[in-house]
Amino acid sequence: MKFRHIVIPVIMTAFIAGCAQDQGQKQTAGTLLGAVGGAVAGAQFGKGSGQLVGVALGTLAGAFIGSEVGKSLDNADRAIMAQNTQRTLEATPTGQTTTWQNPDTGVQGTVTPTRTYQEPKTQEYCREYQQTVMIGGQEETAYGTACRQPDGSWKVVN
Repeated sequence: MKFRHIVIPVIMTAFIAGCAQDQGQKQTAGTLLGAVGGAVAGAQFGKGSGQLVGVALGTLAGAFIGSEVGKSLDNADRAIMAQNTQRTLEATPTGQTTTWQNPDTGVQGTVTPTRTYQEPKTQEYCREYQQTVMIGGQEETAYGTACRQPDGSWKVVN
């Protein structure tokens, strides 16, 4: 009987993980850990088929809660990166690199403006830049262009 209590949550967690294709690593990990924790909690209620219902509901509820927690962590990283990018585009000389880090997750990155120019059609000031993000020891690099808006913010255009 105890073997069944372990196998069912594992199978349900595998199905849930298969549905999580567009999630970030933190959100997927939150989903999986939440599903397992919810299944264990749900197994404490009822007997027989009632207990299976408890496991199923616990798995789904735990997966949802874990996913939301993981997503908010990813959003925190993005917010810190966006703030640093705005400051860098506004005040950092071309060729100079700024760094940022989320102290809660350890995710870190850099932003380097590589070219500054005035767009002939719109007269907006634009900057090309290189952005690097380090997550779990893996480095990802992207390139983009942002133009300064009338309100002083920088809007990514490419």
